[in-house]
Order: sequence, then structure tokens, then C-alpha cells
Amino acid sequence: MSAEALAAIAASAAPAISEPQPAAFGPAPASGVAAAGGGTGFSSLVTQGLQQVNDQLLTSQTDLQRLAVGDVQNLHQVMIRLEESRLSFQLMMQVRGRLLEAYQDVMKMQL
Repeated sequence: MSAEALAAIAASAAPAISEPQPAAFGPAPASGVAAAGGGTGFSSLVTQGLQQVNDQLLTSQTDLQRLAVGDVQNLHQVMIRLEESRLSFQLMMQVRGRLLEAYQDVMKMQL
């Protein structure tokens, strides 16, 4: 999976997610190249992706609120953004599931 795909996954998010928690994905590298390079590592890629998903979900939530009060000019754009955010969230959950499976497989390996 490419970095752009991961970023696209993270761009679409759920309304329940307020802010991504980088510490939740594992310990931060103490002195790695990614830490010194200003966010080019895997954790920063995942964080950016989650932030994009969260932003999309917040935007679609705002659109829904505007739709509820009748302040929407283009219903099609609202529906398209809702569907994009839904698909992005589903993709993010699929990636999460795959990462979790990979982690479990690694943990089962015998040394």
C-alpha cells in the first residue's frame, strides 16, 4: 500500500474522533531519522491520514447541521461529501484491521 493511499485513508474520518492521538499508535522513536526529519516516518503518515479522515467527518457533520436548518444551497455536494467521508472511514477501518492482523502475526512468530 502506498503512502498516498494511507494518507487518503486518514483523510476521511468519523465524527466521534476528536483529535488523533499519536502516542496511541506506539512509542515515539527516541532518536530515529523520522523523528529528526520532521514527520516523514510511518507514525506521522498515519497521524496525517487520521487527521484528514477526521477533518472530512467534521466537515460532513457541519454539512448535516446546515442541511437540518435548511441552509444548504447544493444538496448534491452535501451528499457527495457524506459519501466520501463514509468511504474514507471504512477504508481507515480496513487498514486498521490489516495492521492489527499483521501485528498479531508478528507476535505469534517464534524466535
